[in-house]
Amino acid sequence: MKTFVTGATGLLGNNLVRALRAEGHSVRALVRSKEKAQRQLEGTGTELVVGDMENVPGFASALGGVDAVFHTAAYFREYYGAGDHWPKLEAINVRGTLALAEAARAQGVKRLIDTSSSGTIGLKQDGSPGDEKTPPAPLAKRNLYFKSKVLAAGQLQTLAARTGLEVVHILPGWMFGPGDAAPTASGQLVLDFLAGRLPGIPPGGTSAVDARDVAVGMIRAAERGRAGEKYILGGDFVTLADVIRTLEQVTGRPGPRSRIPYPVAFVYAAVSQTWAKITGGRTLVTLPGVRMMQARLAVTSAKAEQELAWKHRPLRETLADEVAWYRSQRLTSEPDAHATATAA
Repeated sequence: MKTFVTGATGLLGNNLVRALRAEGHSVRALVRSKEKAQRQLEGTGTELVVGDMENVPGFASALGGVDAVFHTAAYFREYYGAGDHWPKLEAINVRGTLALAEAARAQGVKRLIDTSSSGTIGLKQDGSPGDEKTPPAPLAKRNLYFKSKVLAAGQLQTLAARTGLEVVHILPGWMFGPGDAAPTASGQLVLDFLAGRLPGIPPGGTSAVDARDVAVGMIRAAERGRAGEKYILGGDFVTLADVIRTLEQVTGRPGPRSRIPYPVAFVYAAVSQTWAKITGGRTLVTLPGVRMMQARLAVTSAKAEQELAWKHRPLRETLADEVAWYRSQRLTSEPDAHATATAA
């Protein structure tokens, strides 16, 4: 299969490229920085295409001869900082996605595998985990990232009905795993744990999954997924306390013991966002992030397990591999273990 992958240097994208190459598929990868991509994808035999989702015509010709497009690029990490992000979210996640689909169809591509988010799925009325037919949670109406994904999915289905392009939607949980160089919020949590910078255990939780397992699920969706369908690749529901305790187990380092109440986390996030907006800086603790975790959105991946034969690994294995990757890349800043234990 000849494939085109957007967002190829991101956490999901680079793991997807490696998974595709491991299965013998050819990969043409859209990247914004050729130098960064050469470092991250070294040895994969991937063809690099420099381009940007805000200018799809600039790379549209590279879609020629492709069997399937895997769309993982999104304006995501930046949204969880201060400022008004809707113009970028709309330009990249909505208009850019639609332009990519139009260009793919014009070049003869048969199938587009679009990456959405399990955050667009709410809980069922009885409080049980949501599935592909469950409406978005009220949170999704306030979270502009989730809003952009819901809008994009609707427009893709309209385009598919008009053009015959086969669109399959993948809805991953909160992704962890090796290769998170940027890093995403999950990667920053791991790095902050290793550096001893977590002041306490944040509230809430969500469904968490290994990016490598999501990558394999996307390939199975390209091969056997039903056009027009959604597939949740959510993994297991975990609290942030679960993540921290698992990190303690795989690293041998102590984590924080005190729990941060939700009202405290909410106020801290509000103050942090305001200060970042005033100073032009960044904050990793934001209101959308705190609200998302407090919503405790659990999902079921039963449909993907049945139709795609999808499986996911335990969180402990994921975090062990992620920590090992960060250490191998010398990206960690770890204090002396004895000093950390004494402080804890």
